Amino acid sequence: MVGERYEVEIGPVAHGGHCVARTTLPGEERPRVLFVRHTLPGERVVAQVTEGDADSRFLRADAVEVLEPSPDRVPAPCPFSGPGACGGCDWQHVAPGAQRRLKVEVITEQLARLAGLTPQEAGWNGTVEPAPGDKLPKGEVPAWRTRVQYAVDQDGYAGLRRHRSHEVQRIDHCLIAAPGVSELGIESREWPGVAGVQAIAATGSSDRQVLVEPEPGERLPIVELDKPVSVLRIDEHDGGVHRVHGRGFVRERADGRTYRVGSGGFWQVHPKAPDVLVEAVMQGLTPRKGEMALDLYCGVGLFAGAIAERVGERGAVLGIESGKRAVEDARHNLRDLERVRIEHGKVETVLPRTGITEVDIIVLDPPRAGAGQQTVTHLASLSPRRIAYVACDPAALARDLAYFKAAGYQPRFLRAFDLFPMTQHVECVAILEPAVKGS
Repeated sequence: MVGERYEVEIGPVAHGGHCVARTTLPGEERPRVLFVRHTLPGERVVAQVTEGDADSRFLRADAVEVLEPSPDRVPAPCPFSGPGACGGCDWQHVAPGAQRRLKVEVITEQLARLAGLTPQEAGWNGTVEPAPGDKLPKGEVPAWRTRVQYAVDQDGYAGLRRHRSHEVQRIDHCLIAAPGVSELGIESREWPGVAGVQAIAATGSSDRQVLVEPEPGERLPIVELDKPVSVLRIDEHDGGVHRVHGRGFVRERADGRTYRVGSGGFWQVHPKAPDVLVEAVMQGLTPRKGEMALDLYCGVGLFAGAIAERVGERGAVLGIESGKRAVEDARHNLRDLERVRIEHGKVETVLPRTGITEVDIIVLDPPRAGAGQQTVTHLASLSPRRIAYVACDPAALARDLAYFKAAGYQPRFLRAFDLFPMTQHVECVAILEPAVKGS
C-alpha cells in the first residue's frame, strides 16, 4: 500500500511524533488507523502511505498536501525537513508554543493510559517548560544540539538519516546544531570510506570532538576541520573507541563542577539540560546532611556529585552504572568526594549484591526503556523518603509510575521540560514519596 493517497481529517497527537487519523479503505467496513507525520490535530490533509500493507493493523503516512491548515502551522524554517526528507525533527512545521502543547497532550495521554493518573494526581501543572533562552518567536529555531550523529552517503557526503530509513539526506547545515558543532564544518567536506561521523561540542569548555566510523575494511581518512578538534575512531569489529589525536574526552560543567566525558559517552544534549535537571532533582529530593543516597544509571556522576555536595561528609552516595568508560569517568570526576562510591554493572544485578536494605533518597535516570517492575519493586523495598525519576520517554515513565504505585509510592509532583525543541522528545522529572494510607 506504500504510495497510496487518502484525504483524511487529522485527530489527536500520538506518542512518536505523529498524529492519528482514520479512514475507511475500499472494500473494508472498519476504519483503518493512519499514523501521519508532518501534520497537526484538526488539519485536513492528503496522506501518502509510507509503510504498511493490506494486513497491517495500522499504516504510517506523510501529509504531502495540506488542504485545511491548523492555526499553529508555520513555514518550516529548515529546508531539509518535510515528507521524505531529514528525520531529525518532528515539529519544524509547528509554532514553538504549540510544540510544547503537543507534548503536554502526549504526556497527559501516557499518564492516563499506562499509569491511570490525571495530571493533578501526578502533581503536574500541565505545562512543558522551555529551557532558559529557548522561548523564541515563530520562525526562529534554537541551536541546542551539542551532539550530532551524521551519516555518510555513498558519495562520501555527510547528512542525516531520513525518518525510519537508512537513506541519507544530504544537508549543508543543521539548524538545531549548536554553534560549536556547526563551526566544525562536517557537512562541507567529503568523508571517503566513512560510514558515520559524530560531532561533539562541549558547553563547559572549548573542547570539540569528532568520532569517525570507517566503512568495514576502510582506513581512517586524514581529518582536517575548520576548528581545533580531537579525533577518535570507532572500531568496526567491537564498537570500541580509540583515540587518534587530541584528548579522549571533553570537559563539561554543571552545578559548579567540571565533568570529564570520555569516548563520546552520554551527556545531556541540550546545553542547559544538566543544570535544569540537577536543579529540579535537588529541589524535589531536598537532600539533608548525613543522608544515604543512591544514584542509579549514574553515567559520569552528574547527580551523584550534586547530592554528595549537599549530604555533606557524614552522608554517603552509591552510584551504579553499566558503561565501563562512564564508571571510569565518574570515579575521576568525583575523586575528591570520599563519601561517593561508584559500582560498575547493571542496576538490577549490582544493587541486590550491595546488601543495602534502607536508603534515604534515590535518583534514577534509566535508559529510554525505563527501569522496569523488578527494579522499581526493589527500590520501594528500601523505604526511601523520596525518589527522583528522570525520564526521557513519557511512556516508560508512566509504566514505571504504575509499578511504583503498586509498590506503595505515589508522585508528589512532576515537571516536564522541552529540552529537545523541534522534536517530539520531552524530559520529565517525577518526585515520588510513600503513599498515604487510604489514598
